[in-house]
Amino acid sequence: MFATRFVLLSLIALAVLGPDVVAAQSARPLPGLSAECLLLIDAEGKVVFAKNAEEDHAPASLVKMMSLYLAFEDIERNRARLEDLVYISRHAAQTPRYRMGLRVGEEVPLRTVMEGVAIASANDAATALAEHLAGDEGQFVARMNDKSRELGLAHTRFANPHGLPDPLQRTTARDMATLIGRLLADHPDARTMLGGQTFIYAGRVYARHIFLFHDPGGVQALKTGFTREAGYNLAVSAWRNGQQFLMIVLGAPTRQASFLDAKTLLLHGFVEAGIEAPKPVTHPKATRGKPTKVRTRRATATSR
Repeated sequence: MFATRFVLLSLIALAVLGPDVVAAQSARPLPGLSAECLLLIDAEGKVVFAKNAEEDHAPASLVKMMSLYLAFEDIERNRARLEDLVYISRHAAQTPRYRMGLRVGEEVPLRTVMEGVAIASANDAATALAEHLAGDEGQFVARMNDKSRELGLAHTRFANPHGLPDPLQRTTARDMATLIGRLLADHPDARTMLGGQTFIYAGRVYARHIFLFHDPGGVQALKTGFTREAGYNLAVSAWRNGQQFLMIVLGAPTRQASFLDAKTLLLHGFVEAGIEAPKPVTHPKATRGKPTKVRTRRATATSR
């Protein structure tokens, strides 16, 4: 565990230093990439591929990675427990969609609320989490920005815990790569939660169907994000042959395009690392990958 954390932190440190410090990206072209901003970092902390990695962009639900960071931090410092009951306020229950359907006045285990944030990308769950940990949303956002400065996210500003549009809420692909890397290194249990594909709330099974977990393989943690302003965003950590890759996709035009960009980048990284031989990329028909409720009415997501 110590060796894994050391590799993660070394990778993150090199990534934060910027493109002048890390090795130059491969000159081999990658046709067909559609996202506005892309970043792939390999196991040694080298930038394998970058496109507009320093460009200002709306994070959408990638914001929720910081909400989860603070939750895991509080748990590890014994300020909260996964079994704690989270009271659902009217403000939380009425947070604009996508919601998992939390009801005013009910009490929900913290673990379930965090799964709602990580897997369903539910905005009502993110607000409830913020209120539970900090008393109100404003105080939690202040904590988010304090932690952002501590982690060296120099170009990131948080305005809410869920990622719904706000003109003050901005980031870069490089900052988001640092955030997911630190989240997984500092709080290893986050990898299991961000790698989860199902959870249960109120007798309903919520599932996300994302082909990246199986093709090209190795993806162990994944967070999606979408608003009309941001487009489709992804943060991914993948492992292959003991080597880790961190990848950020910002501003893809469709959900499927974000997944296909991610697959192309990962395969490129595996080839550059000598893990796989070069081969033509074939794109399977991808599911949209948004959380659904089994045998229940599906909600339409606007920040997920």
